Parts: sequence; structure tokens; C-alpha cells
Amino acid sequence: MKICPCGSGREYAQCCEPYITGTQKPPTAEALMRSRYSAYVEHAVDYIINTCVRKDRDDIDIKQTRDWSEKSNWLGLKIISTEKGGPADTEGTVEFEAMYELDGLKDIHHETAKFKKDKDEWLYDDGSIVPKTIVRASPKVGRNDPCPCGSGRKYKHCCGRT
Repeated sequence: MKICPCGSGREYAQCCEPYITGTQKPPTAEALMRSRYSAYVEHAVDYIINTCVRKDRDDIDIKQTRDWSEKSNWLGLKIISTEKGGPADTEGTVEFEAMYELDGLKDIHHETAKFKKDKDEWLYDDGSIVPKTIVRASPKVGRNDPCPCGSGRKYKHCCGRT
């Protein structure tokens, strides 16, 4: 039994596979989001492209999408929140994090994705990357503090010169 990559805990054949193979349509925006993540894991690039709003399909860099799918080691999907996107809705939003490793570096793709329903089919419409918050590992060095390089001089007279 193969567990679905989308993180649902369900068997792949009973979760995202029917959407990716086209035997069923995702009933919600979240189900589409999960199946698109699984499509990246399974390298089903045609599904990724075909589940985008039709007007945007010509703008997709297929080679870049395929490379990202195939060269990444996909580590997991976390759904942060959903807004609308149910079976009776015509639009929805899903905030998610897709964890992956590429060229030995782990990263998180954190996005707020917008979906639209067109003729009873959910499609990816647009997304915006959620900015990363960077936290300092150590306190900020003040101008009059000793320089961290160990020279014994004040930071402003050493490495802090501009």
C-alpha cells in the first residue's frame, strides 16, 4: 500500500491518484492543491499544467516545472489554512507549505494559492509567495560594541565602517 504524498494519510490510489489520472475531479480547492503537490512528487507535469486556469497555460515554463519536479526530493505538504473552496463555492484560497530538498539544500515553498471553479472543475488561478521571516542567530552588533572580529576596537571603527 502506497501512502499518498499529499499528507492525508490515505492510500494514494484512494486519494490523489484518481485526480491525477483523470478518473475523478477534485471536489474542493484543497483537494486540488493536495493533488497538485502529489503530481510534483509523481512527476505528473501534464496534470500540473492542465489544472491551471486556461489563460495562463501558455505562460508556464514546462521545462522548468519538469526540472523542479524531477530534481527535487519532496519532503511533505502542510496545509496552513483554507478559505472557501468547498464543493458549492466558485473560488477558494489555500495557504500551504511544500517542503523539498534541491541540490542538497532544504527549502520551503510557502504560498497562498487562489483557485477558481470553471464548469465544475477546480483550477489553480494565482498564487503569492509568503515572505520568509529571518531571525538573527545572535543579537545585532551596536556601533559602540566591541567588534565581533576580535580586534578589540569598537565596531564602528573596524568592520562597521561604511
